[in-house]
Amino acid sequence: MDATVTIAVLLGVVSALGYAAGALLQQRVGDRPVPQLLRLPRWWLAIGSNGLGALLHVAALRFGSLVLVQALGVLTLVLAVPLAAAVGRRRVGRREAAGTGLAAAGLAGLLLLTGSAAASALTSHELVVLVLAAALVLTVAAGRAHGLTAAAAGGLAFGVASAITQTLTVRMTDGLPFVAPAVVAVAALNVAGVLLTQRSYRRGLAGPLAVGTVANPVAAAVIGVVLLGERVRGGTTGIALALLCAAVIAAGVQLLTARRDLHTRARSAHLVRSRPVRRHRRAVTRPAGRGRPVPVPLMPR
Repeated sequence: MDATVTIAVLLGVVSALGYAAGALLQQRVGDRPVPQLLRLPRWWLAIGSNGLGALLHVAALRFGSLVLVQALGVLTLVLAVPLAAAVGRRRVGRREAAGTGLAAAGLAGLLLLTGSAAASALTSHELVVLVLAAALVLTVAAGRAHGLTAAAAGGLAFGVASAITQTLTVRMTDGLPFVAPAVVAVAALNVAGVLLTQRSYRRGLAGPLAVGTVANPVAAAVIGVVLLGERVRGGTTGIALALLCAAVIAAGVQLLTARRDLHTRARSAHLVRSRPVRRHRRAVTRPAGRGRPVPVPLMPR
């Protein structure tokens, strides 16, 4: 591993820590509408933590390939789950531990297989096509996305934003006509990603965070391979191993999603059990015919 890749990895690790802290803070106020969130210091602290993570992420993109830096995003998941358990003063559950471990192992494998090519840039034509495609997908998803779907859409937005950001770091000297629209696109995609991610956290942290964490590098991998010419190490064998790693990631996400579903059902059951039961007085009866009792309606008080 050369010096530039080492710098990219170190920046990516600290960036993941910032994102993990921001995700935890967002989840704790996830059931609030946006107007209320704007008045909460905790939410702005989450935005600041995510902002710090984003700045370090941009720096990492300057030193490493898109796929490599985005794959480091798995550390957000690895750090956030135990961090949430620590804040909630509980132990990490077996499902959470297994799901987090599988997701981390799968993405670490992808990290090793994607190589360590230097940062590369999109052409102007590729940039326009990518922005239009992302805008179309996110516009369709915005009105329908909830829970894990919102998390996937948010991850897609962040992945595309990172690809454009890397292009900006490489082509910053190309002049205002290129830089200005790209900056606007990055800002819009990041805002969309934050709002979609916030919506996904309304039903818990682990499942949505896992889906978003996976969707982000998957989007980056597609962009890197299709548009930037990044390759998987090992040829056909490397591709097979990459698919195996993707299956391991999917298994980890499934475990974390199941953990979220169990938590939601348990909470619903608790709410049902905790509802007050209205007690009714037993109806007074009087004999009717052959000694059979007939209920006498009680007048309301």
